[in-house]
Amino acid sequence: MSELTILGIFVADISFSGDKIPTIGETILGDSYNIGPGGKGCNQAIAISRLGGKVNFISKLGNDEYGKLAINELKKDNIDTSNIIISDKHKTGVAGIHVDRNTGKNSITVVRGAPSSLTINEIDTDLITRSKIFLTQLEVPLDVTLHCLKIAKKQGLINILNPAPACELTRDFFELVDYFTPNETEAEFYTSIKISDENDARKSANELIKMGIKNVIITLGEKGVFYSNGKEEIYIKARKVKAIDTTGAGDAFNGGFSLALLKGKKIKDCLELANTVAGLSTTKLGAGDSMPTLNEIDMKI
Repeated sequence: MSELTILGIFVADISFSGDKIPTIGETILGDSYNIGPGGKGCNQAIAISRLGGKVNFISKLGNDEYGKLAINELKKDNIDTSNIIISDKHKTGVAGIHVDRNTGKNSITVVRGAPSSLTINEIDTDLITRSKIFLTQLEVPLDVTLHCLKIAKKQGLINILNPAPACELTRDFFELVDYFTPNETEAEFYTSIKISDENDARKSANELIKMGIKNVIITLGEKGVFYSNGKEEIYIKARKVKAIDTTGAGDAFNGGFSLALLKGKKIKDCLELANTVAGLSTTKLGAGDSMPTLNEIDMKI
């Protein structure tokens, strides 16, 4: 049994690196490309596994070459794939990623493919109830996500929702969430507060707590991370690294945070570790491929 269950998507990431991200109508010459595992759920599962955690991954793939790539990559990272549904009717998802190699910043187009057809009836909820933490995002159909959050909460699990991509949510979602982990753009979507510094993050977190969320963690990219539960506040600066690709950094953060929380670490220690994992992930090209190992982070979990 794995104590961490993730519901999410796998997509084959096709990353192109160049001097800049092309604008509309522009063609540029890149200098490298990479094809590897991606999708928030997949990246988070890889992050946890590489840090030594055991994780179940619930997803849906097409019966195609990218689907085979997914299974091979996940098994290589010792992730339980027994609850991945294979569809003959849908294609495996793909993401096209442009990376500015000078700053590490990116732009991404995701085609979800098979996971967009995932239904409640296809989910093995027993798997969720045998776990201690349930981690998910907003890349599978919302009714499936809400159903699983309800199952997890009924069984007393810790629910972590990484609200990406940001979309309209009912209060039902917020009341089921123990830890809400938006980045600054996603937090702005839900609160209409543009975040440029720690004070803005505090205002945004306070608004999210008013919506019924217990703990808010806003990742701020190169500015760090801000945490609040309405009583305690923690701000941690980002780890200084030479970033070459920020794709998947938020997923690295969520994976590291979830595992540290599972291990019973104090909230500040969880944030410190997650911050380190996220920072190191930006020093490699790719999403799932960039997730660091336990040896690389040089921290105990």
